[in-house]
Amino acid sequence: MASIVVSLPPLLLIKSSKTLSRAFSKLPVSSFQVRQNRASVAVKATGENSESSSSLSVTKSVQNIWDNSEDRPALFGLGFAAIAALWTSVNVVSAIDKLPVIPSVFEIVGILFSSWFIYRYLLFKPDREELFQIVNKTVSDILGQ
Repeated sequence: MASIVVSLPPLLLIKSSKTLSRAFSKLPVSSFQVRQNRASVAVKATGENSESSSSLSVTKSVQNIWDNSEDRPALFGLGFAAIAALWTSVNVVSAIDKLPVIPSVFEIVGILFSSWFIYRYLLFKPDREELFQIVNKTVSDILGQ
């Protein structure tokens, strides 16, 4: 617990609500509210976000799949299998990380692949548009649209 408190930024260690309100008054938000009894802060961001509409459509798609499914135990099994696969992959990665040479090799491979990906898809505008089309097509294929 002590290590968590020490690694927190200074803003999170502030206890006074006046100091907290002064610290948050510098943020670019339309309004903020400080509750003194719980010391929690509610912040409302300004502007519209196009991601909120896409995330809304994703949640509607998932809800439609859940409502139209006749085999809900299979969906639970699939969710359990996904959690088990995540747990297994985390343990495999931590086991590989303990080996002496392999993490360095993986780090070099990751740096090279990241460099290639940036050069291939992010550096020029037509390539970014191609990546955006690939991602949209993949999402629509996964959601069955």
